[in-house]
Amino acid sequence: MLFRLLSLISALFAFAGSSLWADCAGPTACTLGDRSYHLRLPDDWNGTTPLPVLLHFHGWGRQGDLIVQHRRISGHTRRRGVLLVAPNGERRTWDFWRAASGDVDFAAAVIEDVAERYPVDRSRIYISGYSFGAAMAWRFACEAGDGVAALLAISGTISQETECAQAPREVRQVYGFEDSVMPFAFGPDGDETHPVALWRDRLGCEDQQRLGRWQAVNWLTLDRRRWDCARGRVTLDLHSGGHFIPHGWIGWQLDQLMGQEPRYP
Repeated sequence: MLFRLLSLISALFAFAGSSLWADCAGPTACTLGDRSYHLRLPDDWNGTTPLPVLLHFHGWGRQGDLIVQHRRISGHTRRRGVLLVAPNGERRTWDFWRAASGDVDFAAAVIEDVAERYPVDRSRIYISGYSFGAAMAWRFACEAGDGVAALLAISGTISQETECAQAPREVRQVYGFEDSVMPFAFGPDGDETHPVALWRDRLGCEDQQRLGRWQAVNWLTLDRRRWDCARGRVTLDLHSGGHFIPHGWIGWQLDQLMGQEPRYP
């Protein structure tokens, strides 16, 4: 009898919390001071289990309401028990060009605000972004990355000469050789691994492993290189295409990071 009563009380609290949280989810932005962000809960969350978080920075000209409905982003997080958080950039862009960006402080505050609304698994906070958002994710990892489990950057980076005071535990980057929006960052003598040179140096990486070609979907092939480093791991996926979010890439990375068998979608 006591067990049934406790279960009922727990369910009522979960319902009350869900009703409150529903006022700030999906297309309805959560306000934080004079700024805002969007979020999307996973499909089958039980209302109590701590949630891994993917904080994703949108591309130029976009906002977070697109991200929480994007099939190549939220289409993967919601199936994997991951809370998707999408900050809104001022004037639909990000300030990632310089150090001490106010957007880093804003994004860090977003994570703390989310943690007040939901139980967050602090050991599994992933930072992601596409295009300008990828560059912003790099900037965040450089200045506030010590508590980040992994950086997942898509079609974008920052200068490999940037000084980074902090670093995530793992870095995963995907890039297309034919990217004409944020051109592929070839290094000296056409070095194809240059887009992650900064992190390879910062994390103490040495020997490169060529893991070969892989596919999340049969219409896109990626070539993977990996470095197991003194202070983490760096993975670089390359493809022959341009400026886009590869189908299945985010879900594939989350599965591997969380120790699950990779699948699509």
